[in-house]
Amino acid sequence: MISEKRPRLTSLFLLLGSSTMLPFTPKKPWSKLPSQVQPAVHVAQEVTDALVVTKKHEIILLTRKGITELPFNKPLPNVRWVTADYDDPDRLSEILQGVDTVLSFIVTRSDPENKAQKNVIDASVRAGVRRFAPSEWATSSFEHLSWYAGKAEIREYLAELNKRKKVLEYTLFQPGQFVDYLCYPHQTSRHVHPFQTQIDFNARRAIILEGSENARVTLTTAKDLAGIVARAVEYEAEWPVVGGIKGDEITITEIIKLGEKIRGGPFTVEKLKVEDLKAGIVKSSWFPKVDHPSLLPAEVETMAKGFLSGMLLGISAGVLRVSDEWNRLLPDYEFTGAERFLTEAWER
Repeated sequence: MISEKRPRLTSLFLLLGSSTMLPFTPKKPWSKLPSQVQPAVHVAQEVTDALVVTKKHEIILLTRKGITELPFNKPLPNVRWVTADYDDPDRLSEILQGVDTVLSFIVTRSDPENKAQKNVIDASVRAGVRRFAPSEWATSSFEHLSWYAGKAEIREYLAELNKRKKVLEYTLFQPGQFVDYLCYPHQTSRHVHPFQTQIDFNARRAIILEGSENARVTLTTAKDLAGIVARAVEYEAEWPVVGGIKGDEITITEIIKLGEKIRGGPFTVEKLKVEDLKAGIVKSSWFPKVDHPSLLPAEVETMAKGFLSGMLLGISAGVLRVSDEWNRLLPDYEFTGAERFLTEAWER
């Protein structure tokens, strides 16, 4: 048991094989430099920063890279790096001794058969870790989103683990879509990499599914996600299994109207048909460039049609509409609404 005089021991597992902890300090809250000029760093670092600021936690960051390979030039307070082999559950269990909370940011599509994350879960149980957050950080469901299949499998793994008796408390942090993405190509958070979506404020254009005009989407800022996670780590009551984080909720039509208001002109809107998409036919004049840090340049091109089709069908099915468990558990937290966030971002 950790002494109350010591900081709570919180362990964050970073994106496997990622380049994390890149030194970057924006000169002001919003930066309008092209996103490709700035470091493409994972949401894990947003959460790390939010935890560091509290000065309440001792944080362990696990990496597959050697410590000397990590691209940072100054240490953070109460943070230490540990090189770990995710294929060695025994060693993982040793590392996790005394750890209270584990937050996983493993990219499931880069983790064949979810072996690494399952080993982390098993090691957490063996080490007596109290709480675990799997690598979610996105949607409420994965219908039509084939690239999230690994997340669905981990949900099943955790549910089965606690089927007869609760052995590991966990929550699925679900913020919906980052509103930051609607600021592409400008970066509006310190670390989260923006990428183009099917509603492109920059070019004043949008691709939507015919009949989905009133589909609702949850939009949450990256900063608010990190802020809620930092509060959740300190929350002493039991974590909810479903951990919805609702920054704002808005329809597809409202997003486009908001874009037209902010960008000062009408959007060109293309409407695709459900039957075409389900048949694998994507008739659009352009495709969003989803250059996520976890994707290779060649993958960005090959996945473009499938990603667009999946997102449009998924949004229509409600996958980007999340619940509000953490809003209700942390009622004093003040979220930044989508309109305010986007207006301020595009004015700079």
